[in-house]
Amino acid sequence: MDLRLIELIGLTIIIHLIDTLAYSVRLNSVKSGKYALSLSLFNIFVLISRTANMFQAPLLGLIIGLSIEKGLNPKWDLHLVIFAATTGTLLGIVLIPTFLKIFSKAVDKLDIKGSVPSIVVEALHINNIKRMVKSTTKPRKSMWEKLRYKEIPKRLLILNTIITAVYTIGVLSAFYASTFVDEKYRLATSASSGMINGVASILLTLLVDPKSAIITDQALRGKRPYGDVKALVILLIGSKLVGTLLGQVLLEPAARIIAFFN
Repeated sequence: MDLRLIELIGLTIIIHLIDTLAYSVRLNSVKSGKYALSLSLFNIFVLISRTANMFQAPLLGLIIGLSIEKGLNPKWDLHLVIFAATTGTLLGIVLIPTFLKIFSKAVDKLDIKGSVPSIVVEALHINNIKRMVKSTTKPRKSMWEKLRYKEIPKRLLILNTIITAVYTIGVLSAFYASTFVDEKYRLATSASSGMINGVASILLTLLVDPKSAIITDQALRGKRPYGDVKALVILLIGSKLVGTLLGQVLLEPAARIIAFFN
């Protein structure tokens, strides 16, 4: 396997791992009542995810460029990258209990120290790394039982699934589409990836985030039980997982549509 492909797969796993853990921050914010502190601390992880995202497109461009040069079809390499998105999501699901345990302690320390950099430096100390490893917690069956699934709008989950699928294949399908067009159109075709992911981000901000925020805010104010937020997080993560799987099916049709309009 090409080194660039391995790097791309690794970056994709990191991006979707952090995106999955992002959903669980709502649980800590409601349970602790420290929503602003939780969000501030989690921005560090978001920064790591966005940095990884910056390197994704150049690596993908190199892989597609070499495939065109050698007359190869990069389709299966791209399917591997989508599988990495699913793997990252699954890894995030497994790590949520451990992440919440560590994250909760970090938020409490932030409340006392008031400095994110000092917490990061402290966390990198070898003794603290050992403590974090020892605090590993396996997901329990009780986490999934007696959840108020019926209180979560089904349309919200369908939208999250579709938007996740688009976000997962946005860059991939645009670059893949460049293999279907004449050489003079390849740059314009691959550049459309930003527009596709931009549309997905706008839809997420307008249609999914507000409803999720309302449910979370109502739980913070005691108007809804904590179980509703727990059900919301689990269902959103589940729909995200389904979205990455849906991306496998949509990759080539999306690339063909993009190529048609270029």
